[in-house]
Amino acid sequence: MQKNITLSADPDLIHAAREKAHRERTTLNAQFRLWLNRYVTTDAKVAAYEDLMDTLAYAQPGRNFSRDEMNER
Repeated sequence: MQKNITLSADPDLIHAAREKAHRERTTLNAQFRLWLNRYVTTDAKVAAYEDLMDTLAYAQPGRNFSRDEMNER
């Protein structure tokens, strides 16, 4: 069961957000739910990214590459 909440924002901002949601064939409510989910899960994603970077830290090229070397195909 979903629960209702009340938010306060500038009326012009709400109007613009509703128009944008309409153009995207969605609702402001649906967009808020997506945002809320991203807001809650961001810390976990950042931690997972940092863990991944730590596991890849061993991969060092040993030198700096020139621009031409980096663009070779």
